[in-house]
Amino acid sequence: MALNSSSSQLSSISFHIKNPRAPHYLSTSLASPPPPPNESPKSSLRISADSSPKARFIARRRESVSVQQLQRPLNEYMSLPASQYSVLDAQRIERVDDNTFRCYVHTFNFFAIEVCPVLLVRVEEQPNGCCIKLLSCKLEGSPIVVAQNEKFDASMVNNISCNIKGSSLSVAELTSDTVIEVSIDIPFAFRPIPVQAIESTGAQVLEQILRITLPRFMAQLVKDYQAWASGDTSRQPLGTGQI
Repeated sequence: MALNSSSSQLSSISFHIKNPRAPHYLSTSLASPPPPPNESPKSSLRISADSSPKARFIARRRESVSVQQLQRPLNEYMSLPASQYSVLDAQRIERVDDNTFRCYVHTFNFFAIEVCPVLLVRVEEQPNGCCIKLLSCKLEGSPIVVAQNEKFDASMVNNISCNIKGSSLSVAELTSDTVIEVSIDIPFAFRPIPVQAIESTGAQVLEQILRITLPRFMAQLVKDYQAWASGDTSRQPLGTGQI
């Protein structure tokens, strides 16, 4: 088996004036004359600051490919422990420990700003495949991009499974079902843009990433299976930076 390559809201503040001769603080509203009987009292002077506006992006994609089974079946390959996984593409993925990998995603543009995510993922073994879960994500790129690292949350789950296709035992189906969700504090420079426009653009970017990377990932996964099934136990990465 192989692996594919973040506000605080200021509470309402009542301003107070200290009377040096008094042992307590007096609200500015108390310093004003009392209101007429039929008039509602005026509230104390308050200043509130809204929390930063947020945007949420979600993308999902399911990719399947038919695999001609060789002498060693695909389900046996998918049952390999994570410690035996190939990183698939050494230019994009590096092993941290037996179950954890760091993935360098291709740079993409978001409103003409280049963003390069670096993902830390963990592999959880399952009976007919595995589940890849995002542990953390760090953004690299321009200063405005790097400044967002403490202002967004991201989650990703990629379930990879294999099943026999139809009645033929010689053909199996390899499936990747991926969901990505990102929630960000909208940077000040982008706040004039409607939130709906930011969310639509963000979702389109995530969908484009999945549309490009998942087929490449699946193709390299099949290639790695073929090498393993042919007796190559070196688990050397076969990719060339395309994931």
